[in-house]
Amino acid sequence: METRKVQVTGGSTYTVSLPKTWATENNVSAGTTVEFYPEDDALLLTPRSETERQEGTLDISQLEGERLTRAVMTMYVSGFDIIRLEAGRITTDQRRAIRSATQGLVGVEVLEETTDSVVIQDLLDSSELSIVNAVTRMRLISQSMLEDAITALIENDDDIAHDVIERDDDVDRLWLVVSRIFRATLRSPRAAEELGVPREDCFDLHSSARQLERVADHAAKISNLALKLDEIPADVAEALEALHEDAATILEKSMDALFAEETDEANRLGHSAREAVLEIDQHTRQIDDMLRDLDPVQAQSLGLIVDSLSRSADYGGNIAETALQKAAPRP
Repeated sequence: METRKVQVTGGSTYTVSLPKTWATENNVSAGTTVEFYPEDDALLLTPRSETERQEGTLDISQLEGERLTRAVMTMYVSGFDIIRLEAGRITTDQRRAIRSATQGLVGVEVLEETTDSVVIQDLLDSSELSIVNAVTRMRLISQSMLEDAITALIENDDDIAHDVIERDDDVDRLWLVVSRIFRATLRSPRAAEELGVPREDCFDLHSSARQLERVADHAAKISNLALKLDEIPADVAEALEALHEDAATILEKSMDALFAEETDEANRLGHSAREAVLEIDQHTRQIDDMLRDLDPVQAQSLGLIVDSLSRSADYGGNIAETALQKAAPRP
C-alpha cells in the first residue's frame, strides 16, 4: 500500500499523484486517459482500454476427452471471447471433445478448423448478458426439474424422467454464463458498471446459482433412479410428494428473499426458509422408517431419492443464508 496527499490546483481542482511503479506496469504516462468508477465510499481507477475481444491460445497436445472439454469450458469462464486450440495434429477424438464443449456453452461456435488448430468464438456481447436473468432462468428450470422428477417417479413415466435429465444441460450452460459474468466483474469495474449490478450482489447471485445448479443435478439423479424403479407403494409416494413440497417451498422462499427489494421482506422470507430446513430432518427420518419394510434394492434407491430431496432443501437454506447476508446492513 502507498499513500498520497490530496492537493488543490487552480483553486478548485483536487489532484493526487499515481505510484510510478503501477503507472509503468500499466503503460500509463503523460496524456494517458484513465477511468474512475465510484463505488460507495471507494473510487476505483483503471487505465482506459479499448473494448477488444479477448483472445487466448491453449496447447491441447496432451489433452483429450473430458479433460479437453473441461479445459475449453475453463477458458470460456475465464473470459476469453476467442479461443484458439492448437496441437501438432488435432485428432478426431479431440475434435469430438471440442464440439461437446461448444455445445455445452451459450453462444459459442467453431469459427475455423485446420489440421493443427481449432478456433472457437463467443458470439454474444458480454455486456448484453444479464446475471439476474440467467439466475432467474436457472431458478425456474431447476425447480420445475425437481417437481417433474418426483412426478416421473410416482407415475412411473420414463418420458418425463428423460426430459428432466436433458434439462440439466440447460442449467449447466446457464451456470457457466453466470460464472463468466461474475469473473468479468471481478476483473474489471467497467464490466460491473455495464451490468448495472453491484459487485457484492453479483457475488450473492453467483453463490445462489451454484446452489441451483446442484438442485438440478439432484433432480437428474432422481430421474435416473426413477428409470430403474417400478411402481412404488402408495404411502411412500405420498410421503415423497410431501417431502418434495417442503423442499420446493424452501427454495421458493429463499429465492424470493434473494430478489426481495425490501429488507424486512427479505429477512422474513429468509428466516422462514432457514427454520423450515430444520424440520426436514424429522421428515426424512419418518420416510426412512417406512423404507425398512421394503425390498432392500428398492429401499436403497428410494433412500437415495430421499437424500436428494433433503439436500435440495439444504441448498435452499444456503440461498436463504445468502439472502439474509445480502439484506444485512453494510459497514
